[in-house]
Amino acid sequence: MSPSVNAERQMLRDTVRSLVTKRADSSAVRAAMESDQGYDENLWTVLCEQVGAAALLVPEELGGAGGELADAAVVVEELGRGLVPSPLMGTLWAELALLGTGYTGELLESLAAGESIGTVAFDPGYVVNGDIADVVLTLEDDEVRQAETVSATPLSTMDPTRRLAALAVTESKPIGAAPGLLGKAALLLAAEQVGAAARALELTVEYTKTRVQFGRAIGSFQALKHRMADLYVLVESARAAVYHAIQDPTPEAATVARIKASEALSTVSGDSIQLHGGIAITWEHDAHLYFKRAHGSALLLGTPRQLLPSLEIAAGL
Repeated sequence: MSPSVNAERQMLRDTVRSLVTKRADSSAVRAAMESDQGYDENLWTVLCEQVGAAALLVPEELGGAGGELADAAVVVEELGRGLVPSPLMGTLWAELALLGTGYTGELLESLAAGESIGTVAFDPGYVVNGDIADVVLTLEDDEVRQAETVSATPLSTMDPTRRLAALAVTESKPIGAAPGLLGKAALLLAAEQVGAAARALELTVEYTKTRVQFGRAIGSFQALKHRMADLYVLVESARAAVYHAIQDPTPEAATVARIKASEALSTVSGDSIQLHGGIAITWEHDAHLYFKRAHGSALLLGTPRQLLPSLEIAAGL
């Protein structure tokens, strides 16, 4: 258990994992990603009404649960494990944006209740929830604005489990400044990446225990044992970096967490494809979905290559 995951968060994690196991298996994920909305609306209702997932970041006086960023991170990590198509990420980003400006109006209440879906157009060319959001916010430097007139164009992307759209905003109104918003949003994305990496590794380990070559399960070969151990360390170090940054959210810590989470998911999903062999690239197997999520997520909110210079500047290099 991560140091930041206390007993209540562990209970939250267990609840969401159980829900994903029961309601979002591979066939359900595929049905959701191919639906008109791009997610399972019934599952979204359960997440909001029974788990309170969309209310975690919102103060109690505004209709929320009064939780912390770590609570939301636990939920998105579990959804990431199953590659669950969900409006939650964009909605949490919208809540962080509004809360960061000091906003206390009804938009937060509707988002917390799951009645509205939110998004922040960090890059208007690739917007999470872009074509289904009721609350569309834009960010320029630290200034948050609410889009009032917006048109969305759904995009055909590599990752079918996360729908994106290009937005054109013609009218908007100012909300206020939300310093550090991008870093907090990136930490939630990093938590999701860690969850996906952990599950991709589990699936790979399970496969190597059953795949037989030369009369032995391939997982019994020393070289693969070392390889699985290295991947486990990569995932756990990324998880530690993410939750450390959540507890101490400096720009540098958030950047490190984002880079390590992207590296972990990209490496694990790539090795998973290789170790599963030919079956991994068939549509019926889920390995390719984790691989596509890895590369799609790495392009959101700044790629590792784009993020590295900021760390070098911070370190005086």
